[in-house]
Amino acid sequence: MKNNNKNINTNFIYKIIEKDMFKNNSLNVKTRFPPEPNGHLHIGHAKSIFINFNISKKYSGKCNLRFDDTNPLKEKKKYINSIKKDIKWLGFKYSKNIKYASNYFEIFYKYAMILIKKGLAYIDKLNKKEIKKYRGNLTKKGKNSPFRNRKIKKNINLFKKMKNGYFEDGSMCLRAKINMKSKIIIMRDPVLYRIIKTKKHHQTKKKWCIYPTYDFAHCISDYIEKITHSICTTEFTDNKILYNWILKNIEVKNKPKQYEFARLNIENNILSKRKIQILIKNNIIKNWSDPRLLTISGLRKRGYTPVSIMNFCNYIGITKKENFIQMSYLEHFIKKDLENKVKRAMAVLNPIKVIIYNLPKNYKKIIKIPNHPKIKKFGTQKIILRKKIYIEKKDFEETSKNKKKLFINGKVKLRYSYFIKAKKIKKNKLNKIEKIYCKYYKKITNKKNKKKKKIAIIHWISIKDSIKTKFKIYKNLFKTKYPEKKKNMIQYIDKNSKKVKIGFSQKDILSKILKNYIQFERIGYFMLNNLKKHKNITFTCITKLKK
Repeated sequence: MKNNNKNINTNFIYKIIEKDMFKNNSLNVKTRFPPEPNGHLHIGHAKSIFINFNISKKYSGKCNLRFDDTNPLKEKKKYINSIKKDIKWLGFKYSKNIKYASNYFEIFYKYAMILIKKGLAYIDKLNKKEIKKYRGNLTKKGKNSPFRNRKIKKNINLFKKMKNGYFEDGSMCLRAKINMKSKIIIMRDPVLYRIIKTKKHHQTKKKWCIYPTYDFAHCISDYIEKITHSICTTEFTDNKILYNWILKNIEVKNKPKQYEFARLNIENNILSKRKIQILIKNNIIKNWSDPRLLTISGLRKRGYTPVSIMNFCNYIGITKKENFIQMSYLEHFIKKDLENKVKRAMAVLNPIKVIIYNLPKNYKKIIKIPNHPKIKKFGTQKIILRKKIYIEKKDFEETSKNKKKLFINGKVKLRYSYFIKAKKIKKNKLNKIEKIYCKYYKKITNKKNKKKKKIAIIHWISIKDSIKTKFKIYKNLFKTKYPEKKKNMIQYIDKNSKKVKIGFSQKDILSKILKNYIQFERIGYFMLNNLKKHKNITFTCITKLKK
């Protein structure tokens, strides 16, 4: 995908950058995309990728891909590989010189030691629960750790021993010495380093047994890489104060600046990696690429295109105000992307037999129709009308007076073909309709005014000219609009969010596929699954058409 900067919506971050460039003509704009390799990327990351990489392109700058790999307990090499794959798939190029926070472990250690020597950091022996208790909350001020006023020399020696593996995990940590009574909780002596000996790091192996926290490593990484604009979501607004405190007290020049934008929230979905892990752990989904998730791998498996995702990110814009976006906006952009790129065909997902009894037994009418109503270069196709056809079950109701449906003594038009009127039905022992007997008419007119009635048009498929086809249909995973806000999100799972239907498509359907995509008329856009893995033809529904 080629990103056309002329079509990218302007926003407050661009205005900040342009103001900075006006003040400093020699400013080399530099951004970064710093994912933690502890899961797969989701559409919120796609928005961040869109922002950071397009800023660097717009202002002839550079965007670093940096893995924030400071917690070996949660990180895996497979996540690094999946993140690189997703960024490439979205259409963005990153430098071969990929950055890792772990590349700077020696530098982080050096700056931590500077803070200790300045009396701005200390070794604390409180455990996790005790630290949390001492920290207080929004209504209760924190209190000092009993180890807070340890002498500098002792702190230096303990920190060296931590580095050399003298102590066990959780037995002590390094904390910044700021203000335990601060109104901003993150400034109440935040942890800067912790001991992790139980897990080997994917990059540094067993070289280190102490690891910096995100807040300590991130700002220094930005400084080392000469990032000019460190862009993150508003959940890190308070972290910005710590970001600036650390850079100020390690006494570096040309400090990077952090700017925040609203994180992406989409109704009926979750984006939290931690919560996705919970779904996997509870066997609600198998993995990160479940098509009901808004992970990049899940969207790719569902059939979304890079263009549709990037156009969506551009459309929703960049603001500071948190809000929830309707899923229909994302669906709009995949429809818009595929609308003039794929051919049309007919398929029936929930088939019911129709016998057109006033057609001869061996009746066969070949009908020539366009592969696309607007694009002539897609050519034409032939469909065949016979005595026996399939229609959708939902297009028939025995006693309905709904003009959009077929019912006894009601009429509809078969798409591209004749009008039919339902005359009688045949039911099985379970009282379910097996067959509908219909009469065909070449034309239907209103005898009073001789004008055509407004009659519903339904799709169909000849039984003899169809092939059994599997259709995977997905809906939102959650029934509630705001699952992120629920304490127990699992109770809001929609158990019918995944369905497999066995229906029928045209026998020559594979000849109509363009780049794995097709639109089944009146149903939706579908992606053909990998035929090598499936003996039968299988389609995944990307999004349904509006009725």
